[in-house]
Amino acid sequence: MSELPPTVAPHKLSHLSAFIFMSRWLQLPLYLGLILAQCVYVFHFWVELKDLVLAAMGNADALQHIITAVSVPPANGSIALAAPPKLTEATIMLVVLGLIDVVMISNLLIMVIVGGYETFVSRMHLDGHPDQPEWLSHVNASVLKTKLAMAIIGISSIHLLKTFINVKNYSATELTAQTVIHVVFLFSALAIAYTDRIMIGTQNMAKPNH
Repeated sequence: MSELPPTVAPHKLSHLSAFIFMSRWLQLPLYLGLILAQCVYVFHFWVELKDLVLAAMGNADALQHIITAVSVPPANGSIALAAPPKLTEATIMLVVLGLIDVVMISNLLIMVIVGGYETFVSRMHLDGHPDQPEWLSHVNASVLKTKLAMAIIGISSIHLLKTFINVKNYSATELTAQTVIHVVFLFSALAIAYTDRIMIGTQNMAKPNH
């Protein structure tokens, strides 16, 4: 029989080091707060979906709520257009994009809660679990940062698409500002990815060759 490798005993921390290391648990209430925010988004999603279904069935109150939620005050003091008497394709698209926006923000919250807890607080020991997220197996601060940047770009894209669908109620300045902000998000994500690539390349060069 082959001998098992000797078990390395964990190094005992000093009282000060142990106290500083335990301070990571101060982040736990923050992640619990994000879980509560997730609950609010779930409630908001079902309220909007319920109003959309009721409006499609002819409920006037639900239709008015949807139109109020997706409408934008007209720019430059122009006269607002009359509300449509029933659901239109543009209104349905705006509501659905709003629901997709809620889902994407919810996904962002999950990445921050699970990935942040796993990276900065404590291991969750999900190895071998059938529902372990694929990205969690190789998550670290750098990967989490890049995934957050990509999620923010997706959310910004949804907001920009909603603006273009409702373009008649926006001024040229607002359209330009939103487009520029979205482009800034894109370049920021590219800069983050490029910086991480340089850091990984530098670490690989620093490793001794065997």
